[in-house]
Amino acid sequence: GFDLSKVMFIATSNSMQTIQPALRDRMEIITMSGYTTEEKIEIAKQHLVPKQLKEHGLKPKDLLIGKKQLEKIVEGYTRESGVRGLEQKIAQVIRNAAKSVAMNQNYNVKLTDVDVEQILGAAKLLRDKAEGNDVAGVVTGLAWTAVGGDILFIESLITKGKGLLTMTGNLGIVMKESATIALEYIKANADLFGLDQDVISKYNIHLHVPEGATPKDGPSAGIAMLTSMISLFTQRKVNKNFAMTGEITLRGKVLPVGGIKEKILAAKRANIKDIILCKENKSDIDEIKADYLNGLTFHFVSEMHEVIDIALSKIRVKNAKTIE
Repeated sequence: GFDLSKVMFIATSNSMQTIQPALRDRMEIITMSGYTTEEKIEIAKQHLVPKQLKEHGLKPKDLLIGKKQLEKIVEGYTRESGVRGLEQKIAQVIRNAAKSVAMNQNYNVKLTDVDVEQILGAAKLLRDKAEGNDVAGVVTGLAWTAVGGDILFIESLITKGKGLLTMTGNLGIVMKESATIALEYIKANADLFGLDQDVISKYNIHLHVPEGATPKDGPSAGIAMLTSMISLFTQRKVNKNFAMTGEITLRGKVLPVGGIKEKILAAKRANIKDIILCKENKSDIDEIKADYLNGLTFHFVSEMHEVIDIALSKIRVKNAKTIE
């Protein structure tokens, strides 16, 4: 037999949840963040494109793929933290050129956006964009997934009732608990937000997170949920191009969350300008390259009332409801 006691085994996984607990307990976990769009483009230019050209018997002069077209492929046809899917799409584009060369057909040596769509089809993925602030109760949150960061919208509606809270959008237990904490905190601190606790008890709230087919969980949407409900009860606008992420407690504290780099990059892709984070996440921001932070303003908070002061405008939405 072989003595494996001195052997180091290295394993990779896209998700911690899929690793058996007994095995995970014996591992030393090293978390690595996914590549940014800019990093994927550079990897493609320097490694993937030359590799695929060589494998398909083409020379660099036979097909020129520009930065704009690489970005289109990354953003429109892949959704991953790595570059495996990107390499497959690049190979598909290069195979098309190789076929044209082999059959002596005319083709564009310099790849265009039209060529990309003809070869790969219509873009499968569209970038999420921050929505307007004309409707009370709609807040942009930031999420982390196994394939990188993403933005998510928290929506809430109010109807006459008995103070019930309904949650939809395929939410997990922790996320539902965050919504419950948010509502109970508002009830207990109604005066702080200029609300009447008795009035709150006369209305039902329906909180929804779109893309219901996608499961969602975790505590990081807590401050977005609470902001959504305060906006709903006060009918105040959420400031434009704002996003936020953070856990909340019944005492109104804002706690740090993970996946900050990925969330920041998702915010940039969605044209977010201002991001609200827990003060304890400032160290995460300090570790991110300055180039990735250009155009972003960060607001660090430790209390929930600070979030409301920063995120909500004093102006009420158009056609504001009277809640009494």
